[in-house]
Amino acid sequence: MKNYYNIRDYGAAGDGRQNDQAAIQRAIDECHKNGGGRVLLSGGAFRAGTLYLKSNVCLEVDGSARLEAYGDIACYGADTHYNRYRNEHDLDRCWIYAEDAENIGIAGNGIIDGRAELFPNEGSIYRPMMFRFLRCRNIHISDIRLYNATSWTTAFLDSAYIWVRGVDIRNEKRYNGDGLDFDGCSHVYVSDCNIRGTDDNLCLQAGNPAYPVEDVHITNCSFSSICAAVRIGLKSVGTISNVVISNCTMHNVWREGIKLECTEGGCISDITVSNVTMKNVSRPVFVILNNRFDPEDLGNSVELTAMPEIGRMSGLLFQSILITDEDEMKQEHRRFDNDLMGSPAFHGIRFDAEKDHPIENVIIRGMSYTGTGGVKRSEIPEEYPEVLDRKKYPEAVVSENYYPDWSRASFMDLRNVKHLIIEDVMVRLLEQDEREPVILERCELLKAAGIYNLSE
Repeated sequence: MKNYYNIRDYGAAGDGRQNDQAAIQRAIDECHKNGGGRVLLSGGAFRAGTLYLKSNVCLEVDGSARLEAYGDIACYGADTHYNRYRNEHDLDRCWIYAEDAENIGIAGNGIIDGRAELFPNEGSIYRPMMFRFLRCRNIHISDIRLYNATSWTTAFLDSAYIWVRGVDIRNEKRYNGDGLDFDGCSHVYVSDCNIRGTDDNLCLQAGNPAYPVEDVHITNCSFSSICAAVRIGLKSVGTISNVVISNCTMHNVWREGIKLECTEGGCISDITVSNVTMKNVSRPVFVILNNRFDPEDLGNSVELTAMPEIGRMSGLLFQSILITDEDEMKQEHRRFDNDLMGSPAFHGIRFDAEKDHPIENVIIRGMSYTGTGGVKRSEIPEEYPEVLDRKKYPEAVVSENYYPDWSRASFMDLRNVKHLIIEDVMVRLLEQDEREPVILERCELLKAAGIYNLSE
């Protein structure tokens, strides 16, 4: 029985001009029919629209080959839609797709190029996502270069046992430039990846209550983003738990380094972040617990049909984190010369929750922060808004989790945290700042030891 299928045997030209979609699909189908193996792309540039990956098939793009997106949207199937973001029709189409498959892979040292420049930048259905896997098991993505997606690079939905290793993702040309997105996934292992993009580099989300997000390992990765490096939540109808993030670097991240948002009635718990180095990260840690629902908002789960009760967030450990700002962070940063992503008044660590629903059981230990500072009190409003329960106050301005877009403290502003331990924390500001370095409001502090302000 053959264990590999060279797509040139199926009529693929590999000349960088012809649409090789039919030839590649024939090789995938025959490989699957005969029990599985590898479908090999070698020695050329192969162009294609939607490809349907099947069980027991690994698509291998070796170092001598490129797989390139074909520029005609008519080549992208209308049967790959499973997008849980309300009203985001611009992400309906997909390039490489698998549904209810197992033992599948994408590997090799070659390049998969989404050719983003051929598609609109935003607001159109004509932007095929690069990968989407729905209800799949045993997925291996390894040693491949994923460049220039037209929107998200990957979406793993309701899937389990996923390994992503040694992958280089560069998605810097279009809006929605996510790297790795996992929604309703468990037993996830991400290691040794380099991810750069215009949106969240890596997302863990729970849009389907039937599929909890659990047992997730993220290690030895490098992140750089116009938006966030690692985002946990926002879509949080279900539960997210047992997540470990370790031994990572974050560089030039214009929004958040680690962002946790329990916003849709679910539960986020048991999250460990350790041994992380951040350089030029506007808001190193951002944690919020609220109920965020707007029928017209793009950023909510389609499964959410009514305002949820505020959920629960507990068991958060942040330790051995080194954060350094350079002169670059004295500037405003924008996306595509338009969207304001960060400014000195926005910098710092923020935890916040509605007063009757505190974030619980938080440890911050071994953290060093060198920030830009330089903000005057006159540059920020006097009134700091509360996070309100939108079931009681439906018009409350909390649908946008980035509000307010400024910080009361120059380093750490924690509000409504129950059972809080802070140990061995240092802050040094490059320029004099008129704000307090640390503000703790309505926090049940179990221990605060070794908080050093080196700016004075």
